[in-house]
Amino acid sequence: MKHVLALIVVFFVSCKAQNLKKNQEKPIVKYKNIKIFEQSIGHGLGPVEPSIFINPLNIKNIVAGSVIDFVHTSFDGGRTWQTQRLKSDLGIWGDPCVVADFKGNFYYFHLSDPEGINWQSKKVLDQMVVQKSTDGGKTWSKGVGIGKNSPKQQDKEWAVVNPFNNEIYLTWTEFDKYGSNSGNDYSRILFSKSKDTGETWSKPVILSEKEGNAKDDNGTVEGAVPAVGANGEIYCAWSVDDKIYFDKSTDSGNTWLQKDIIACNQKGWGFDIAGLGRANGLPVTAVDLSDSKYSGTIYINFADKRNGKKNSDVFLIKSSDNGKTWSKPIRVNQDNTKTEQFFPWMSVDAKTGFIYIVYYDRSKYQDAKTDMVLAVSKDGGKTFTNTTISSSPFTPNSGVFFGDYNNISAYNGVIRPIWTRYDDYKLSVWTCLIDD
Repeated sequence: MKHVLALIVVFFVSCKAQNLKKNQEKPIVKYKNIKIFEQSIGHGLGPVEPSIFINPLNIKNIVAGSVIDFVHTSFDGGRTWQTQRLKSDLGIWGDPCVVADFKGNFYYFHLSDPEGINWQSKKVLDQMVVQKSTDGGKTWSKGVGIGKNSPKQQDKEWAVVNPFNNEIYLTWTEFDKYGSNSGNDYSRILFSKSKDTGETWSKPVILSEKEGNAKDDNGTVEGAVPAVGANGEIYCAWSVDDKIYFDKSTDSGNTWLQKDIIACNQKGWGFDIAGLGRANGLPVTAVDLSDSKYSGTIYINFADKRNGKKNSDVFLIKSSDNGKTWSKPIRVNQDNTKTEQFFPWMSVDAKTGFIYIVYYDRSKYQDAKTDMVLAVSKDGGKTFTNTTISSSPFTPNSGVFFGDYNNISAYNGVIRPIWTRYDDYKLSVWTCLIDD
């Protein structure tokens, strides 16, 4: 009987240890999903292509934007949200990018549509537009135009604020004629900056040594996301012709490298995803500005299909010598499946140096069901822990415009991702409450 009892005890302890191990392998925290806003299909475009940013002076104050003209504001850390529609005399035509400066101002960048008739207009995309809020996102200025150069068109902008001097840097793609198949129409990456909280902007300069076509495909130069270095440098990367190019300035954007650096190869920045259409794997650039041992490291996050036509993956490359040399691509998603992972975006916490990357994931399914996953690295991108943060999967509809990106903001251990879902003929944007 003692032997039987001993066996039972051993069995019980063994099972408990195995269960404990299994529980340790599962996410300990289930993140609460918060619906920010939803709209029925047919009631207008969007909400898609969401952007989100945490106010560095008040982490309870978070502002997000989504196509076509929605602005979402929270003053309780993202638990509750208020939504309104922006208005501008310069027009609004999507590609929202929301950032905050270090004086508490928010900036909402978007494309222009001055006549309000979209692609029927000859003036659509005639410039970039920025609107400013000085009250945490409650009210907004009428908007300032940037880079007007008619009849050329301005598209796919992104911004960053320099924490050392509060300057704002903006990069984007200029098209001679958007969507043109002509060999005489080209695209290029442009840069402009503001030294007076967005009121005026410098004359745009061309960053890309190599021009692309104007088709809005893999031969077009796109994906310019600026980042600020540990000593105030400005970095930017973009994609064209199966390569990611990198440029930098060490004098506040006045001069740039004469020859762009090839950071790595990329198997096309645009690729097809079942149930979605073309997905965007364009690069996102960020820098570790913390006091960690990885301080100053530049990271570029992107996606492509180098591992198979139905097997897109998310990657990271990094440089510890100001962009002169780059690591080999590190695969961020840790699944061993031949499924799709796409729409990545990255934020590096300026206080901790931790890397946060969100992406859509289909590794658990054989169809188009899609989860949202958060990948976290606390060792400078050497390893990643991946956690599904969406409460349930969704299945996109290929007949519904789903945009080109999601977004994430991380600051001082507060992490707020944002993503789009499609359910029951409705599009919605979501976040979840993550404190690391």
